[in-house]
Amino acid sequence: MTSDAITLSDITLNAPDAFALARFYAVITRGEAHGTSAWARVTGPGGQIGFQQVADFRPPTWPDGAVPMQMHLDFLVDDLVATESRVLTAGATRFQWQPNADHCLVYADPVGHPFCLTLWDDPLAPTH
Repeated sequence: MTSDAITLSDITLNAPDAFALARFYAVITRGEAHGTSAWARVTGPGGQIGFQQVADFRPPTWPDGAVPMQMHLDFLVDDLVATESRVLTAGATRFQWQPNADHCLVYADPVGHPFCLTLWDDPLAPTH
């Protein structure tokens, strides 16, 4: 039987070293990183993220947009203070500009991709 169903399998981020970035996300999500510097994946609670190596990787420059971010990841958390400590220890950088600091904090991963830790569980609620 055929079907026209579509299921999201992965979100893939570009990186200068796919496995190194997968290890970062494995640490912050308590997942597991698998792969090589060319292609890697982290699997953990809530899903998986893929990473592919690109030779000419240029990190996004958020919020100025000189190099567009194109996408970012949101991670639902229970406690912004506790999770901030974990992501900073793992190698993230907190952006100075925080447009929604009461419920959402924005960070850059080790290669510059913006990601958010958020208290909001409503996918239709604006977070940025």
